[in-house]
Amino acid sequence: MSISSAIKSIQDIMRKDAGVDGDAQRLGQMSWLLFLKVFDAQEEELELEQDDYREPIPKAYLWREWAADNQGMTGDELLEFINDDLFPGLKNLIAPIDKNPRGFVVKEAFSDAFNYMKNGTLLRQVINKLNEIDFTNSQERHLFGDLYEQILKDLQSAGNAGEFYTPRAITQFIVAVTDPKLGESIMDPACGTGGFLTCAFDHVKMHYVKSSGDHQTLQKQIYGVEKKQLPHQLCTTNMMLHGIEVPVQIKHGNTLNKPLSSWDEQVDVIITNPPFGGTEEDGIEKNFPSEMQTRETADLFLQLIIEVLSKTGRAAVVLPDGTLFGEGVKTKIKKMLTEECNLHTIVRLPNGVFNPYTGIKTNILFFTKGQPTQDVWFYEHPYPAGVKNYNKTKPMKFEEFETELNWWGKEEDGFATRVETEQAWKVSIEDIIARNFNLDIKNPHVGDVINHDPEELLAEYSQQQAEIQALRDQLKGILSAALSSSGEAK
Repeated sequence: MSISSAIKSIQDIMRKDAGVDGDAQRLGQMSWLLFLKVFDAQEEELELEQDDYREPIPKAYLWREWAADNQGMTGDELLEFINDDLFPGLKNLIAPIDKNPRGFVVKEAFSDAFNYMKNGTLLRQVINKLNEIDFTNSQERHLFGDLYEQILKDLQSAGNAGEFYTPRAITQFIVAVTDPKLGESIMDPACGTGGFLTCAFDHVKMHYVKSSGDHQTLQKQIYGVEKKQLPHQLCTTNMMLHGIEVPVQIKHGNTLNKPLSSWDEQVDVIITNPPFGGTEEDGIEKNFPSEMQTRETADLFLQLIIEVLSKTGRAAVVLPDGTLFGEGVKTKIKKMLTEECNLHTIVRLPNGVFNPYTGIKTNILFFTKGQPTQDVWFYEHPYPAGVKNYNKTKPMKFEEFETELNWWGKEEDGFATRVETEQAWKVSIEDIIARNFNLDIKNPHVGDVINHDPEELLAEYSQQQAEIQALRDQLKGILSAALSSSGEAK
C-alpha cells in the first residue's frame, strides 16, 4: 500500500471513533503517533551508530516495544497502557536538557498531548497502518516528507488551525532571497509546524554542507518557538523527518511572554509569518516599552524581531496590509524599523494567497539591521496568466517568483542592478516620513482599480473590524489602568 493510501485509511478509521471530533482532533491524534514512530526510527539508526548508546526514554515506551507487532496489544489493554502508562510516563519524564536532550524533546512534545481515541480496537488498526510506513528507509522517508507537507496544508480546512500553514511557495521564495548560510543562527519566533525552518534547513544543506561536521553545525543553528501544542508537536516531528536528531531548539511556549529588555539572544536570520488579526492575552503587552504597548500580535512580533536581530542580521516577515497603513503604535513601530534597519524591499502579495483561511492581503517585509533605511523598493507580485485568485486546488507556485528572483540583485552593492518595472518601484525615506510612515503605497504604474469582489471586500472589512477591536481593547486597558491608579490615589 502507498503512503498516501495508508494515511487516507488512517483518517477513515479515525472517523469511526466516537472520541475523535473533526479534522483538528484527527490531526492531533495522528501527530503523537507519528512522532513516536519517527522518533523510534531515529533511535534505531542512532543505536547502530553510537557505541555508548542509551535509550532516552524507558524502553517500554519505544514504538518497537508496544506498537510494532500488529498482533500485539489491542482493545481495552491497549487503551489502558496508553492512557494510564505511556502518556503519564512521557509527560512526567525526568530528562534534563543537558544530560538527556532527546528525552527532553519527547517530554516537551507530550506536555499537552492527548489521546482522543476511545476504541482500542480501532486504535490498533490505526497503529497497524502506520506500521506499513518504514521511516528507516530514506526513500520512503523522503516520500512521506512530501505527504507530510500535504497533511500540514490540510490544516487550512480545520478552522483556526489554518494559521499554522504558510504556502510552500512563499517559504521557498523567502529562504531563497535571504540565503541563510552554514553557521548562521536561523529563527522563526512563531514557527507553527516548521515550514520556514525545514525549508531553511534544506537550503543550507543543499548549498553549504560539505561534510559530516558541517551537518552537525547545521543541526545546531535552527531555532523555533511555538505557542500551541499541536503545531509544536508537528514541528518537532517535521524537524526529525528532515534529519535533525535532537530538535531541542524547537521550544514550546510564547515568544512574547518575556520582557523585551531581557532578550540577550542575537539572531542572524529571522524568517516568519507571525499570527495576525488577533490579540494577545492580558499582560503580554507589559513586556514591551510603554509607548509601544499593544495587544495586536503581529505588532508585538515585529518589535521583537527588530530587537533580537544581530547587528547585521536580516529578516523576512509576512504581515497584513493593516500593518502598512495602520497608525498610532503601528506608526511608532514603522518609524523604529526604518531608523534601526534597512527596510529595503516590500513584496506586495495578491489576494487569496492564504485562502481558504483568510482573504486578507499580505506583504513580505525584507530588512537588515544596522543601517537606517534610505529607499524602500516595492514589488507587486502579479497573478500568473489566466489566474484571478488562488484556492486550495490552485495554490501559489514557487515558479511564479522567477521574475522577482532575477530582479532581486545583491544587498552588498545596494541592489544596484534593480530597475523600475510595471511591478517594481522605489520610494525614498523622505517620502515615507512625509506620509507619516504609511507604507500602503500603491503601484504608480497601475491606475486605480475598483474592487467588486465580495470575498475580498468581506476580508478587508473583517481585518478593519479586528483592528478596531484591538484599539478598543487597548483603550479599555488604558482606562482600566487610569481608574485603578485614581482609586489608589484616593
